[in-house]
Amino acid sequence: MTDTPSSSTYAAAGVDIEAGDRAVELMKSWVGKASRPEVLGGIGGFAGLFDASAFKRYERPLLATSTDGVGTKVAIAQRMDKHDTIGHDLVGMVVDDLVVCGAEPLFMTDYIATGKVVPERIAAIVKGIAEGCVLAGCALVGGETAEHPGLLDPDEYDVAGAGTGVVEADKLLGAERVREGDVVIAMASSGLHSNGYSLVRHVFLTQAGWALDREVPEFGRTLGEELLEPTRIYSLDCLDLARRTEVHAFSHVTGGGLAANLARVLPAHLDARLDRSTWTPGAVFSLVEGVGNVAQPELEKTLNMGVGMVAVVAPEAADAALAVLAERGVPAWTLGTVVAGTGQAVLEGSYAG
Repeated sequence: MTDTPSSSTYAAAGVDIEAGDRAVELMKSWVGKASRPEVLGGIGGFAGLFDASAFKRYERPLLATSTDGVGTKVAIAQRMDKHDTIGHDLVGMVVDDLVVCGAEPLFMTDYIATGKVVPERIAAIVKGIAEGCVLAGCALVGGETAEHPGLLDPDEYDVAGAGTGVVEADKLLGAERVREGDVVIAMASSGLHSNGYSLVRHVFLTQAGWALDREVPEFGRTLGEELLEPTRIYSLDCLDLARRTEVHAFSHVTGGGLAANLARVLPAHLDARLDRSTWTPGAVFSLVEGVGNVAQPELEKTLNMGVGMVAVVAPEAADAALAVLAERGVPAWTLGTVVAGTGQAVLEGSYAG
């Protein structure tokens, strides 16, 4: 006589539908805060709805779309068991790519893959995403949480998001508008943002063997707290700047660093000459360099070095641009100028301090 095998269930395979339902209930209040008048319905449907009749006021509306994640910064959040800020990073990575062309971010969706759905953890992640959307002026219209037992450990997860924005065709920003003599304005980053964490983790955690709860005098806080500092979200600042001054282009400084990202919005016959002496990178950048013995070129092509967003403005608009950013509480300074060249951004001199 043979034993009858027990019946298989989804839960036995590692997927907890009830936990997913509890996570949705916990996140509803946060998603509700990240809305706009054009959003129809709430979460729980198969698709988020956005009333496009608002586009009727545009002569020629162009839709912009972007998708991104936060890279290995999630590993820091997981090791610290702090999950309510990583969503700010996700929103910043997505919406600030949209605003580069002058587009107003309208809505986002998110995707969370995890080894095991812990409702409170998922709700904390979504809380951060919703708060980021509020800071960006866009709505969170939906998302997906997927449980992947066997592919991810129970405490592992990854996040990704996609956003959509709109810009009037004749207000589209980019290389076509950039002129010789334009002024390059830097906007300070809040720290590392969400790029280069594979290098940063290797330097601090692997090479140096530092613990995340190590107090670092240069930071005035622990290593983990510094590494989890949320990405600054610039979208509303950039939109206001474009409305009130003559902006020709923006550049979001992400993977590849300042020079490579600025070069993406330069025409082939112009260069941007950038003066390092106009700012002092934060302590985290100098510590990565010193502790890891990282060469300056490698550092600059991997990390933002304290500049998270760049505006290229008409020379007569430079003072007004700095005043607008100061009014909005964004540290900013004149970084360089646009000159004849071959489409490159070139860093010159030595950093201040």
